[in-house]
Amino acid sequence: MNMDVVDYEIVGNAMQFVEIELDPGEAAIGEAGAMMMMQDGIEMDTVFGDGSSAQQGLFGKLLGAGKRLLAGESLFTTVFHNEAAGKRKVAFAAPFPGQIVPVNLSDVGGTLLCQKDSFLCAARGVSLGVAFQRRLGTGLFGGEGFIMQKLEGDGMVFVHAGGTLVERKLQAGETLRVDTGCVVAYEPNVDFAIQYVGRIKSALFSGEGLFFATLRGPGRVWLQSLPLSRMANRIVMAAPAAGGQSREEGSVLGGLGRLIDGDN
Repeated sequence: MNMDVVDYEIVGNAMQFVEIELDPGEAAIGEAGAMMMMQDGIEMDTVFGDGSSAQQGLFGKLLGAGKRLLAGESLFTTVFHNEAAGKRKVAFAAPFPGQIVPVNLSDVGGTLLCQKDSFLCAARGVSLGVAFQRRLGTGLFGGEGFIMQKLEGDGMVFVHAGGTLVERKLQAGETLRVDTGCVVAYEPNVDFAIQYVGRIKSALFSGEGLFFATLRGPGRVWLQSLPLSRMANRIVMAAPAAGGQSREEGSVLGGLGRLIDGDN
């Protein structure tokens, strides 16, 4: 594939964004709604499919769009291309607190597997596909880890991890057991499987679920401390309008305090 070579800068700590510098004629692709700002001279096009040069013709575009639909993403991808005479910048923002992970696909064998909601943006030419876990147990109980996004090419990609990012390099045969939602991405050499927790009491009362993911090396894995699903669940549990119970933190008046302070 013919990849654009882009320069970039990641800005911020807890709520990061990545600023990509494009030479004249270069382009970047972004997930729907990820764009934060762009300089004059950057043109924006919405294309059907994954926006890569490999998806040409109607069949190729339908195939690319179908893969994105299976991964739970939009059928469309936004392409930002520099039509100015000089360098211009476009920035993409993370959707919730965490860190942005830059990965050069040429450094990981041309392929990176990541959670279906973690892709943020990439250099033009990167193909956005889908990867299914082959094992029956993984398919039935893998949850967030069943359908992964497959990023292919030799350019830069940027994925987002919630909370604190952890990168681990597993040696051959080394195994790491992880909550399925905490897996952000891993190299294709890493073996991904689902394992039962082993004890009925632990499964029922630990609050960690019945299964966890096992990652076996060799290869690098990227983990997140705060999956979006976990954060969303806590927000719903604390929201009275959604059926949750508010603890009325910081007010000795409880519900009366919310009436007085003007929140209602």
